[in-house]
Amino acid sequence: MGVGKSTVGRLLAEHLGVGYRDTDDDIVAAQGRTIAEIFVDEGEPAFRALEKAAVRTALAEHDGVLALGGGAVLDEETRALLAGHRVVYLSMEVEEAVKRTGLNVARPLLAVNPRKQWRELMEARRHLYEQVAVAMVATDGRTPEEVTQSVLDALELKQR
Repeated sequence: MGVGKSTVGRLLAEHLGVGYRDTDDDIVAAQGRTIAEIFVDEGEPAFRALEKAAVRTALAEHDGVLALGGGAVLDEETRALLAGHRVVYLSMEVEEAVKRTGLNVARPLLAVNPRKQWRELMEARRHLYEQVAVAMVATDGRTPEEVTQSVLDALELKQR
């Protein structure tokens, strides 16, 4: 959350001359409401089912840069679908998350004690991110352009 996946994803797609897609945006467009509203109205399990379907569809339809929501890797089938793709884990520490997002309540999983919950989410997910990623790029204290270049370098891709 707040790691810059949308900004970096768009820059990366631009550098590579390919399309950009975000599964969170796909869910919002299909459902006609925000992710926070889905969480409140239907709960996390319902959202995760929508997310799983959105990732499956996007992987089948899209050949460019694809940004996934932070919880997408919680699903074992989604992790299996990501195998063989060039997945990059954009990381950051909690102090950076505070600077970037303020860890505000607009993020449904961080509504109470955001710093503690962010740390707990990362502890629960980090190994899953590392499991699916072919590269990890730290984003702390770096501009989106610097992160994008690091992703290109990590994947050994040339800019167009």
